[in-house]
Amino acid sequence: MREALFPTVEATLKRLRRWPMLYYWLPLIAWMGIIFWFSAQPEPFDLPESWQEDLVANAGHAIGYAGLGLLWWRALAARLTSSDRWTLALAFLLTLLYAISDEYHQTFVPGRSGNLGDVLIDAVGAGFGLWLGRRWQKGQDAAGST
Repeated sequence: MREALFPTVEATLKRLRRWPMLYYWLPLIAWMGIIFWFSAQPEPFDLPESWQEDLVANAGHAIGYAGLGLLWWRALAARLTSSDRWTLALAFLLTLLYAISDEYHQTFVPGRSGNLGDVLIDAVGAGFGLWLGRRWQKGQDAAGST
């Protein structure tokens, strides 16, 4: 099955590249939708210990917003001609704004509340994701120049 899946995904991505707006922006919008869906759940986890629930929630925030930061960076880099630092900063800012709006959204969800601590975890996740993405890009650039 694995042998059949990867060529199919690769072929789909190749066809999708013909439409840059979809190729770069659809994953970003889909990821934002996934985050929104999770934050709209009244009680997303039912773990036996509260520390386990906190660990899962915090890891989810960090990973989710690391991915969102990377997707913002990917989409912006495809459209902007500005410096990489500016693109990274803008990706971080837009991710942070989404994190703030997500926490505000949670104030309307029964059993949930907005939390500044979650925004900070989201910001750390976004920063870490962008840092990893930049390191990966530098590695790719170095490998391509040899």
